[in-house]
Amino acid sequence: MTQDPISDKRRILVHRIMSGTLIASLLILAANHMPAIGGWLLLVAICALAQLEFYRLLNLPGIPVFRWVGVCVGAAMVTATYFTMGMSAEKMSAALTWEHFILYGGMILVFLRQFPQRDNTQPLATVACTLLGILYVPYLFNFFTRLLYTWEYGPQDARVGDTGRQLIFYLVLVVKSTDVGAFFVGSAIGKHKLFPRLSPRKTWEGFFGGLAFALIASLTFIHTTRGNFGVLHVRLLDGVILGVMLSLVGTAGDMFESLLKRASGSKDSGAVVPGMGGLLDVLDSLLFGAPVLYFYARFILT
Repeated sequence: MTQDPISDKRRILVHRIMSGTLIASLLILAANHMPAIGGWLLLVAICALAQLEFYRLLNLPGIPVFRWVGVCVGAAMVTATYFTMGMSAEKMSAALTWEHFILYGGMILVFLRQFPQRDNTQPLATVACTLLGILYVPYLFNFFTRLLYTWEYGPQDARVGDTGRQLIFYLVLVVKSTDVGAFFVGSAIGKHKLFPRLSPRKTWEGFFGGLAFALIASLTFIHTTRGNFGVLHVRLLDGVILGVMLSLVGTAGDMFESLLKRASGSKDSGAVVPGMGGLLDVLDSLLFGAPVLYFYARFILT
């Protein structure tokens, strides 16, 4: 008995939307009710698990990586950003300085780790993929911390203000609405393949359906909240721009993980939550969307 691919895809979609919402809610609840050390440990744990999943995907086709070097560098980056966040320009500058310093130090550590290796026949692939794991997961993941804590309070206060809470919910809503729209429109009328080499089921019709759903979700959320995102005010025009941008980069993030899984021959990035796949399956599009929302909020809305 063969399984209906549409039903299987619907199940995966529902699971990933649920798990994405769960992770966003967990981050906000933990940040509101945990002491600073608890919020930090949660962020480090989520980031480390996602990074290990990335390195596992690379190991499947036989690419050796220095996973623990990468994870330790990633944990240091998350730690530095978390404990130097705050509204003041001085703290923002310190956060970026420490993150760049750790990123530079991590690059040197990866090189030093490779130098004594004699049996590794793929030294360039090892170095490049280890560094890619640092850039892809912790570097992008740090923008969740920035979205949560930049505006009213720093993490030492163990509180997330209305701004951070609204931004995270808005990010998850718009990005996951893209997935919903792409699925339903693509399933109903999808005929023209988007990038069949990467993801055979994705279509141009689904792509534009996802874009439309993202715009509807964005404008509906802004209308419902009257554009009040804590200390930020978001206009309907901003909603259109952000809806389009988040939908585009979210789709790019999803396609990038599809590339990783296809190259590794894996169906899921992991199995952290039974039946929901791995963390990367949930975070892929959100990782690409978080920097866009942060930079727009930081430089356009403030």
